[in-house]
Amino acid sequence: MAGLEQTQRLEQTQGLTPAQLLAVKMLEVTSLELETRIEQELEENPALEENYPEEEQRSGTDEGDEDGATEQDWELGEYAQDDIPEYKLRELQERQSVREEIPFAAGAPSLEEQLLEQLSMVTELEGRRYELARYIVGSIDADGYLTRSVEELQDDLLFKAGIDARAEELEELIALVKTLDPPGVGARDLREALLLQLQRLPEDELSQAADRLIREHYEDFVNKRFDRLCSALGIDEQRLSELYAFIARLSPRPASGLGDDAEARFAHFTPDFIVTERDGELQVSLVGEREIAPLRLSPTYLELLEAHRDQAGQSRQSREAMTFLKHKVEQARWFIEALETRQQTLRRTMMAIVEHQRDFFFSGEVSDLKPMVLRDIAEATGLDISTISRVSNSKSVQTDHGIYMLKFFFGEGITTEEGESISTREVRQALAALIEAEDKRQPLTDEELTQQLAAQGYPIARRTVAKYREQLRLPIARLRRQLP
Repeated sequence: MAGLEQTQRLEQTQGLTPAQLLAVKMLEVTSLELETRIEQELEENPALEENYPEEEQRSGTDEGDEDGATEQDWELGEYAQDDIPEYKLRELQERQSVREEIPFAAGAPSLEEQLLEQLSMVTELEGRRYELARYIVGSIDADGYLTRSVEELQDDLLFKAGIDARAEELEELIALVKTLDPPGVGARDLREALLLQLQRLPEDELSQAADRLIREHYEDFVNKRFDRLCSALGIDEQRLSELYAFIARLSPRPASGLGDDAEARFAHFTPDFIVTERDGELQVSLVGEREIAPLRLSPTYLELLEAHRDQAGQSRQSREAMTFLKHKVEQARWFIEALETRQQTLRRTMMAIVEHQRDFFFSGEVSDLKPMVLRDIAEATGLDISTISRVSNSKSVQTDHGIYMLKFFFGEGITTEEGESISTREVRQALAALIEAEDKRQPLTDEELTQQLAAQGYPIARRTVAKYREQLRLPIARLRRQLP
């Protein structure tokens, strides 16, 4: 049996300090979330406070407090306390009392509310039956589809609501939901949604033929096997074209645009940067930067810390109080530094992106985008690539030509025969234009698209064309074919 051996080994590892972790988290916060994050920190840490202008301080404090309230001693930045000073409580209460309530207008009922209201008109909904119905309509997605099976609904009801539902109960209610408006709601898939909508239309020769087409030949329909469809239905291409046009008027997303919840109705997109052109120059600004109140360490807490530091050797209680005070003040200092670092990092990153993509910000043309990768901006700013990645993945910019996520400006490039570097986004735009302009009765194959792109100065391989086409969510040539 081998004996146990104890050895010592010295290793050097690199980890993030709490201050660095906070700086990383602050970097990922959007402009819309920043104000909330600052308010949260102000409420949770009394060692941190807003640095009000001197005139405001005079109105809320007596002369004896003014001198101490205007000084900031960063040498004591490692310190903090448990109880919030009385003046701080008054300050928080005053700020909350003047906070205005935004009166939202009553919005339209949600999809779930609409369906439950309709369902109550066609069947009795009380007690257990109401809970089952509510769970079923709550499982319908924003497009109007009920993709969960009866078995999955039974499991959910048992484990989440404690209801042992029978399959017959659920199937009956699901069948009733499918009779509600909008037509097609509650369908399992696109095929069923189209059939439910066709059932609501006046019965005539065209609707009957469309119903047969979807019901009996759905796979050939979605894959546009025109010859097989004409043969199976005994019709010519002109009649088949009429059926396709008729079905195209149905909705593939039955509940689209209905039942947005209140949060979605009142949500608005707020960019993190604004870049505008004025007198031939590009101006960059951080959204909401002027609204951010300057922060500082609480002078009261610094005074308490000094008092306990002088008494630190006298009692255990004083030592414990000083430890706590130091922790609170240190957290406040970290937050202030993280906020300043965030603003500086965002500004440097955006300035570098604007400089690199200067032509695009003036014209708004995709063809003016230059190939740009994270390393390019990291080298221009002196920041780490991971920092640039965090900024570009979560931030957006408003320009004179629209709003873009920062990652929109990043992309690889290709080199033309003349040695010119072209953004892959420009190539994809050229590919989309070719497909848009093609003869839909004879769509271009990937090989033909490759040849036409090469003729325009974009020498890429056929497999690359296929990859870009898939990124654009464009189907293969056969599926793009349309009847005359």
